[in-house]
Amino acid sequence: MKSVRRFTHDVLCLWQIGDEKRDAAVLIVDELAINAVQHGRTDMTLLLTLNGAVLRIAVADTGPYVPHPDAGLDPDEHGRGVGIVKHLADRVEFHEGARRCLAYAWLRVQSLADSSVECGAAA
Repeated sequence: MKSVRRFTHDVLCLWQIGDEKRDAAVLIVDELAINAVQHGRTDMTLLLTLNGAVLRIAVADTGPYVPHPDAGLDPDEHGRGVGIVKHLADRVEFHEGARRCLAYAWLRVQSLADSSVECGAAA
């Protein structure tokens, strides 16, 4: 997952998104990617788009949508990711298709193009 976090961090730095929103977006991507890896079958796709002040994060995988954690899993270890995403994002949607699950998260951001954005190493 480190490469997904790094990619997201670097793109948002390029788009000059400030630290707070960039960190939230990186965490959203991380949680959605972890779900895709855990529940998907083979492929995962990440799409980041910036339209004005709205960042859209889309993660697609080839597995079914899993709305609730498996009853056999320890609740301290599983099931909080979607809650974290819903807390950080302004809007979240999940769509299950015949062969894939799509997760979307929208986040209102402000580009800091007129000021300096410090972009150190990603987590």
